[in-house]
Amino acid sequence: MKVKVLGSAAGGGFPQWNCNCPMCAGVRSGAINAHARTQSSIAVSSDDVDWVLFNTSPDILTQIQLSGVLQPGRRLRDTGIRSIVLMDAQIDHTTGLLMLREHKQPLSIWCTSAVKEDLSEGNPLFKVLGHYCSIDWHELSADPADYSIPGASTVIFRPLPLISNAPPYSPHRDKPVAGDTVGMQMIDTETGKTLFYAPGLGEMEPHVWDAMQNADVVLVDGTMWTDDEMIERGASEKTARSMGHLPQSGPGGMLEWLDKLPATTRKILIHINNTNPILDENSEQRATLTRHGVEVAQDGLEIEL
Repeated sequence: MKVKVLGSAAGGGFPQWNCNCPMCAGVRSGAINAHARTQSSIAVSSDDVDWVLFNTSPDILTQIQLSGVLQPGRRLRDTGIRSIVLMDAQIDHTTGLLMLREHKQPLSIWCTSAVKEDLSEGNPLFKVLGHYCSIDWHELSADPADYSIPGASTVIFRPLPLISNAPPYSPHRDKPVAGDTVGMQMIDTETGKTLFYAPGLGEMEPHVWDAMQNADVVLVDGTMWTDDEMIERGASEKTARSMGHLPQSGPGGMLEWLDKLPATTRKILIHINNTNPILDENSEQRATLTRHGVEVAQDGLEIEL
């Protein structure tokens, strides 16, 4: 199984277009040691030719151009994207679908019924796409089940329901239902290696913790360093947890959980918000992650299991 990180930032990317927080201003001016990032997405393959795309960010066209592997160039109109998995219905994970509207065949989209509802009613992307390429929807159960998804033939995909939060336009906002957000276990049947992927994770539940403990690599929510980060920066009145993201630091934070994983587990944070000080590679927060054996995903990162 091959995994390519196409984008590693949270919504808005890094730097965010209208933000002058210390992180965004610092990366623009070169005052901090940081790399720009596009919005969160990964691709998974068994053969480096066909791929399963996880989430479709507004930056998808740039990500296709920079990755190389998603445009194999076998014919006049071509793509390496065989299937698209949507982990939730958030703007930064779905609006890139509109950029793929020129596809000759219906887009093969895998998501839960809750996500399909949000993208048919609250934010009717699926209806809009119906006027272009249309979609071929495959339901992912909110209960654990195994799936074979075209694009990664050696991989078993096992979605797990997560406690997070639905988008602001969703009827489920602040009233979560199973399937609003999922994590994904990916098990390579040839190597026996397992990846757990969850760019949005608001609470550690027993079934999620079990999946993380049994993974060789965890690629998980690294949105904010502290729960009140956005408030402290003056960027929002919302906490990380209220937006469905477990902060890294503090009691019960992501770092505390990652410390409990086996020493052999590779631990990587993704979906990093533009306000998060871990983006500065010289920051004390980044040094703390390094001491704990935790990596920070960067666009272009490749993982092989």
